[in-house]
Amino acid sequence: MNDKRVVYGLHAVTAALTRRPKAVFEVFLDPRRNDPRARRVAEMAKAAGVKLREADAGRLDGFAKGGRHQGVAAFVEEVTLAASLNEVLDDLADPALLLVLDGVQDPHNLGACLRVADAMGVQAIVAPKDRATGLNATVHKVASGAAESVPFIPVTNLARTLRELKDKGIWVVGAVGGGPRTLFDAKLSGPLALVLGAEGEGLRRLTRETCDELISIPMLGQVESLNVSVAAGICLYEARRQRLVSSDR
Repeated sequence: MNDKRVVYGLHAVTAALTRRPKAVFEVFLDPRRNDPRARRVAEMAKAAGVKLREADAGRLDGFAKGGRHQGVAAFVEEVTLAASLNEVLDDLADPALLLVLDGVQDPHNLGACLRVADAMGVQAIVAPKDRATGLNATVHKVASGAAESVPFIPVTNLARTLRELKDKGIWVVGAVGGGPRTLFDAKLSGPLALVLGAEGEGLRRLTRETCDELISIPMLGQVESLNVSVAAGICLYEARRQRLVSSDR
């Protein structure tokens, strides 16, 4: 028997049926929902040959464990991605582009970071095991399928992992408020590990000291900081832009 997990919410279940329909075992739908989005889920499940079952709000609440399920949940096959950072690096065909999250504790932020990472072609997200959120149902819901495409690698000692990346020729760049160089002045086209800090706290001292370079995002307005997933999107987009420009030369 393959390992199963629950996904819930219209977006997450639709993403599972779109990306990996053969990995979806069952879809549970509240019969009181008869709107276009719910009907689309039912149609996709039937087209893929997936069992479609009715489930009342109480049962769906149990599946989602208090999360906002929007009247739909599904059992899907657990995806096995790379189990270690070395496994990710050994399989790379292009220069490394890694996102390192230093103590992000909000599962909504981790889910959003996974979506950004997927969009920008990040090969893995690295995060400490302690004092940080891991992959859970909320993360999977917010990630909308990206948790099945981007390996999430928890590590015991983040600073040691960053040093190991440096030994492998990967440039480790930390994003901080008031960094000595701006994002646009940094060279991000080579093998890169981009390090972002936790909500409100930023990078821990040892993490900052381990980075090869510290950069900042130019801020033109009144706000002093950005949500970590927004900052990740900005930094990764610039890294991807520089790589495209470099490959055209």
